[in-house]
Amino acid sequence: MKAGIHPEGYRVVAFKDMSNDQVFLCRSAVNTKETIEIDGETYPVYKMEISSASHPFYTGKQTLVDTAGRVDKFMSRYQKHYDKRNQNK
Repeated sequence: MKAGIHPEGYRVVAFKDMSNDQVFLCRSAVNTKETIEIDGETYPVYKMEISSASHPFYTGKQTLVDTAGRVDKFMSRYQKHYDKRNQNK
């Protein structure tokens, strides 16, 4: 492997899935500002919107997780184009 291309600050980080509140621990060099306590130990926490614990491909369930309203925002933008397209026909 090439020297000097890998991060130095690997540590145990808690990754938290915000859609179902599941937490898992993994070694990472990700920058975090918050911490979480798990089993009496304090870990830096990285919050994710979706993970393998909530993704439909892995769970087999088709649930819509929209924490930021992005689907509604897309639909409101697309509706203008859809209406214009139907008027031209």
